Amino acid sequence: MDLQPDTQPSTDRPVRVLTIDDHEVFRRATRTLIEATPGFEQAGEASSGPEGLQLAEQLRPDLVLVELRMPGMDGAETARRMADVVPGATVVLLSLDARANLPADASAVLHMRKQDLSARSLQELWSAHGAARLS
Repeated sequence: MDLQPDTQPSTDRPVRVLTIDDHEVFRRATRTLIEATPGFEQAGEASSGPEGLQLAEQLRPDLVLVELRMPGMDGAETARRMADVVPGATVVLLSLDARANLPADASAVLHMRKQDLSARSLQELWSAHGAARLS
């Protein structure tokens, strides 16, 4: 993960990020990336879809990063339900797979490969898909 940010998002408050992933190592790495990216803050972390939905209801994040392949409720189902829990939040499925290899039920959701996640890609993603919501 590249920790070198490019520019800060154009909001008066930080973009609040919720990370949902069943691997502690990835959550820790993502937390470090988010903390190093100007204009972003880690709102919370969850290790499963149900836990993530519960936290999202409490924390009201702006951006939700969800691992696609998790035991139990997978990321695609978590993303679908997230729209009811936090309407307007930008939800991104993370996986090691290219978009073409995603399951059909995940094709309508924003996707980013985990290995492409960086401060710059996080900022670009927010600028393209979420920044207008906070303006």
